[in-house]
Amino acid sequence: MFDRHQGGERAVLVNVILASPATPGDPAEFAELASSAGVECVGTLSARRDRPDPKHFIGEGKAEELKALVADVQADVVLFDRTLSPAQERNLERLLSCRVIDRTGVILDIFAQRARSFEGQLQVEMAQLRHLSTRLVRGWTHLERQRGGIGLRGPGETQLETDRRLIGNRIKQLNEKLEKLRRQRQQSARARRRASLSTAALVGYTNAGKSTLFNRLTSSETYAADQLFATLDTTLRRMNVPGEHPVLLSDTVGFIRDLPPDLVAAFHATLDETKDATLLLHIIDASAEDMESKREEVINVLESIGARETPLLEVYNKIDLCAGLEPRIERDEHGAPVAVWVSAWSGVGLDLLRAAIAERLDLEKLARRIELRPADGRLRAQLYEMGAVLHEEALEEGGWRLDVTLSPGRWARLMPDVPLPAPLAAVAIDDFEADTEAEVGP
Repeated sequence: MFDRHQGGERAVLVNVILASPATPGDPAEFAELASSAGVECVGTLSARRDRPDPKHFIGEGKAEELKALVADVQADVVLFDRTLSPAQERNLERLLSCRVIDRTGVILDIFAQRARSFEGQLQVEMAQLRHLSTRLVRGWTHLERQRGGIGLRGPGETQLETDRRLIGNRIKQLNEKLEKLRRQRQQSARARRRASLSTAALVGYTNAGKSTLFNRLTSSETYAADQLFATLDTTLRRMNVPGEHPVLLSDTVGFIRDLPPDLVAAFHATLDETKDATLLLHIIDASAEDMESKREEVINVLESIGARETPLLEVYNKIDLCAGLEPRIERDEHGAPVAVWVSAWSGVGLDLLRAAIAERLDLEKLARRIELRPADGRLRAQLYEMGAVLHEEALEEGGWRLDVTLSPGRWARLMPDVPLPAPLAAVAIDDFEADTEAEVGP
């Protein structure tokens, strides 16, 4: 029907504002997406509609206007900042005689270019196949022909059915491989819990500066760039915070408006790292004009993956781009940190961020007074190594009396025989007046 271009595409971008449902678009963000996908924007078209047109999405008149624009600028592809149905894509391609790709297709293409790890490539392929399975008839005339030949005459199997079956088989294989990787992740998570390591996960809208902040906090050199979805693969590094043994910090994939459901499903194992974290660091671009709407998009994604109840600390980044903003910590009515203002690029405010992380982790800890016997020297050394000992005094009969602060999980692992009162209420270090005495067995 038309030649499918293999690179250096010239693209026309179509932005549609819908009144019902009210979903405002962001032309600048979509232009960034197109640039990240590697196309050259040679024209744009804007349209307003009460609701999508069933045939062409933008209506007959705008479709003809788009056809003239595509011919005038000699575009190879048309990109829509909306999700199109398979029928709408087919109808538009027949009218325009060029490829038509919706927002989901653009994001999937960027993910395919950026995935580096084996798991990331499997996840992207899974999402692409799920998306493709509903669009097999688009632009391919041979898919409607019947298989035939000696011994194969009769009803047989259409080429379309064959392709769907092959895609289904491949999706099954990918599911098995991803399930194996998910089990490996769970084993790693259990090992971290056994090692009593706290985990903090960076989440946020794409291009909010997560990777730059990650590199600053962990002295790493992971890839970071001023572009959408610069990094996809989850990275774990150790980070030191005041009064705490090393914390594991994870850099996760960025979120975006209308993140394709197939991608959320494919990256479910990766996003579990977010759900299982001790603390979420929500990185927000303080210089963005639509900062609040992007913040809400991230909250919506966290709710969809079951991570909304995880303790969260907001980090407003890029204050160096905003006049009058200084690094600071915002606190709630109880004095707990809820937001920190920093610049990952210049490094200002990072000491405040580390202190705020330490405070939030401390809020989850239980403060107790325990007595250790001389035979418990190894446990005493572990407590000191974790930075959990607030005060120590030697006992006349031998052994030590310690004031310690530990998270419930670490308490249960290190001292399983010491009962904890219910409920497991957190006790702030500043208010430590615990008087409970317990004797730890060998």
